[in-house]
Amino acid sequence: MTTPAKNPSHGPRLTKADGSPIRVLVVDDEPMLTDLLSMALRYEGWEVRTAGEGRQALTIAREFRPDAIVLDIMLPDIDGLQVLQRVRADGHETPVLFLTAKDALSDRIAGLTAGGDDYVTKPFSLEEVVARLRGLIRRSTLSVTDSSDPRITVGDLTLDEDSYEVFRAGEPVELTATEFELLRFLMRNPRRVLSKAQILDRVWSYDFGGRSSVVEIYISYLRKKIDAGREPMIHTVRGAGYMLKTA
Repeated sequence: MTTPAKNPSHGPRLTKADGSPIRVLVVDDEPMLTDLLSMALRYEGWEVRTAGEGRQALTIAREFRPDAIVLDIMLPDIDGLQVLQRVRADGHETPVLFLTAKDALSDRIAGLTAGGDDYVTKPFSLEEVVARLRGLIRRSTLSVTDSSDPRITVGDLTLDEDSYEVFRAGEPVELTATEFELLRFLMRNPRRVLSKAQILDRVWSYDFGGRSSVVEIYISYLRKKIDAGREPMIHTVRGAGYMLKTA
């Protein structure tokens, strides 16, 4: 059973840059669960909409334009993976937190491979969901950096922490929130070998059950977007980890 919380907040209240509330769409076919999640997220000061079916979620997403989506994989009509694929097909890179009652690694990886940013396995605590969402939102375009110079440059690769834009040789590169955070970590540590454990801890803020395959999946995503058709910058150091260096 999902554990309710009196005070699920994990820090200062998050808002958009213009001060307006963050919008979250919660998709699950269990009304009690969506009610509990809505209560916890509204406590954060966020605006929340809910859906009990996949097609209903797509309709709401197109009108509501959420800043984050909490998405159950098992839905009565189309599953959460299909919902996410259609959201991405609409051109939205909204951070997605999957909810799943499945424990198999293949089911968890399937959600991330489909373009999800994180997952929580049922049963879960409301505190955990809120914390994971806050992390995703901070890594998305809603977050604001305190850095005096928001640009990081390594060779012909440039990342702007304010605008969340990435360019390789002057060409724009479109990244999801998690891909952006992974690239930022690599670029802040050029020519330094980063282990899978370090990447898991920094990018996902927890060890993901020790599942290093998650890192491998996202490194492959980055390579397709950053290195495709160009001199590679992301290198595998066998038995040690990954390193980013100028081409």
